[in-house]
Amino acid sequence: QKMDLQSRKVTNEMKVDLCSKYFMIGFAFLPFVWLVNAVWFFKEGFVKEEFEGQQKIKKYVILSGIGSLIWTIGFISWIVIFDQNRVAWGATADYMSFNIAVGKP
Repeated sequence: QKMDLQSRKVTNEMKVDLCSKYFMIGFAFLPFVWLVNAVWFFKEGFVKEEFEGQQKIKKYVILSGIGSLIWTIGFISWIVIFDQNRVAWGATADYMSFNIAVGKP
């Protein structure tokens, strides 16, 4: 069943619960879920008028955004480091590669 956060059937309690679940799922090495959580619940945490549980949503949105940003920086850093050092690392880098480039480095 599709959940529409704007629906009157979705209570604030349900929103806090879903935001919390997405935050916890992000710890399973799924930083994309943190990005979705931060974007999807941003309005609920920072734009809508005050409601019970909004502070929790704010906390989860901020932490999800930070976690996603850290993962993105780490991932891009790894890509750059690996790309710059692949040839120098020799067979070790080849074992880490799915596609092994042929030809001159």
